[in-house]
Amino acid sequence: MKRYIIIAFGALLLSCNAKKAVIAEGTASEVVASSKVIENHYKLKRDFSTLYIKSSAKYKDDRMSQGVSAEIRIKKNEQILVSVRVIGITMAKALITPQEVKYYEKMGNTFFEGDYSTLSKWLGTDLDFQKVQNMLIGEAMDDLAKGKYTTTIDESQYRLEDVSDKNTQKAFYFEAANYLIKKQEVSQAKEDRRLQISYPSHKEYPEAVLPSQIIIDAVQNGKKININIDYNSITFNEDLTFPYSVPKGYERIYID
Repeated sequence: MKRYIIIAFGALLLSCNAKKAVIAEGTASEVVASSKVIENHYKLKRDFSTLYIKSSAKYKDDRMSQGVSAEIRIKKNEQILVSVRVIGITMAKALITPQEVKYYEKMGNTFFEGDYSTLSKWLGTDLDFQKVQNMLIGEAMDDLAKGKYTTTIDESQYRLEDVSDKNTQKAFYFEAANYLIKKQEVSQAKEDRRLQISYPSHKEYPEAVLPSQIIIDAVQNGKKININIDYNSITFNEDLTFPYSVPKGYERIYID
């Protein structure tokens, strides 16, 4: 039951009508200031008002694996709607706004409505609307301008490690040509929690540079989850609707 919910948020963890190009990446050979990496990362094109993404996703945990399709609608900085389908049947839907998170899933006929503090506690990492949106468009989840970082080179990539929080370890990895983010990691050793989000490749469009694949690996209390999302088609700046309503007879659940 919960696997469809997790897939929805992971998919919420390319071919299109516009011309696109695979972006060549560069190798980091010498350490540069973290401010330079951050500045260049935020120079990447993200000039759009809406995104409509059709994707395929594979979910795997210690007990099972499942392939689904996921439709992602984003109205920049306002709302995100994720619909997860199996053989064309909607199994879960999530509506995410800056104020709250709503979702329902068909397997258990249940739904949830709550704020980010409740969801963050359940998932084991701090979340808000901006972080979810950033994850989907291939931007650093945190506002890098607000952190303090040490910079090293790791596997030919710039690695920025956040040193402002002793309880939570955060690291961000960038390639050297365009400062595309290749991986971001969040871990809490005492709680046995780890989240890693990887971006194997990116493509460039007139409106934006976006990832073509997202891989999410999460570990919590020894349990492992992997979600692999491929962006199959994407269109920009359409007049999108965000239909969401909980089917009748569904039971509301509460997360402790």
